[in-house]
Amino acid sequence: MTQDTEPTQVETPVDPAPAEQAAPQQAGAAENAADAHVQDLERSVTEFKEKWLRAEAENQNLMARAKRDVEDARQYAVQKFARDVVEAAENLRRALDSLPAQTEGEDTVVTKMREGIESTERSFLSILERHGIKSDNPAGKAFDANLHQAMAEQPSAEHTPGTVMQAWTPTWTLHGRLLKPAMVVVAKAGDAQ
Repeated sequence: MTQDTEPTQVETPVDPAPAEQAAPQQAGAAENAADAHVQDLERSVTEFKEKWLRAEAENQNLMARAKRDVEDARQYAVQKFARDVVEAAENLRRALDSLPAQTEGEDTVVTKMREGIESTERSFLSILERHGIKSDNPAGKAFDANLHQAMAEQPSAEHTPGTVMQAWTPTWTLHGRLLKPAMVVVAKAGDAQ
């Protein structure tokens, strides 16, 4: 036998413990890095989802507002024209009011003229109502500055103060929106003497 290979000498294996301990530490660090990356991705997803939901809500609001604006434009585009048209309706009423009171045995020309103007007024008001233009006689109602324009105040023992005693013109609305206020005379408390 040679000195190099003695049967009693056995090579001792290298202690594997440090290598085995290093592998779990590296695996744990990799898992922590992966978990951190997953958490970052989940945060990003949450942020993007919130941004998307906000943008979607904003878009829905914008669409609803645009739809409302288009509807308002469609309904109220004729407002200036409608204001002029109600002048014609008021003129028909003035024509009727200017005729003498109906009496028995009055001239047939006056009777026919009254009937013709009344028929024209009814037809005209019906057309206006079909297109959303309505009139309201405020006489006897409480004065409302949003619907009435006070032309005068008169003391009255018969009417409650703030009540419309007389309406010179009706209140005109277009689809519920004020078109032309009524010209009215409002009752005020009687003078104490």
